[in-house]
Amino acid sequence: MARKIEMGKVLTKITVTNRADQVLVERGFMTEAEVRSLTLEDVLVDTGATTLCLPAPMIEALGLSLLKEVPVSTAAGISTARVFQDAKISLCGREGTFECLELPGGREPLLGVIPLEMLGLEPDLQNQSLRVLPAGLSDTYLMIY
Repeated sequence: MARKIEMGKVLTKITVTNRADQVLVERGFMTEAEVRSLTLEDVLVDTGATTLCLPAPMIEALGLSLLKEVPVSTAAGISTARVFQDAKISLCGREGTFECLELPGGREPLLGVIPLEMLGLEPDLQNQSLRVLPAGLSDTYLMIY
């Protein structure tokens, strides 16, 4: 679960797995032991970030495949970033597969709004934790209109 730190910040533990590796296991081309995965402590929940953001060494360790390069808005202005695919995120009993933006050197991992929304999680800044939204038959965070 999320850990308390200075006011207004939420840190959490996540596991990131190479989903493409898992597909190769399902098809019999790899063993479960060969699947690349990282458990990351103290990942900043950042509602200013769009998606999962990881530094290059972590992306390399996971063996994620490059999808594209995109323009990104940063505090220093507009630049380009590489986007990788098939990053499976697990936290708070929920999991999903997302794209991953590569962070410039030395930056710490960030968990952005798209994975949070898709997993039914929201930051509770007052309690410095993640709130797990309901996903039951009578009450669910998922909507179709």
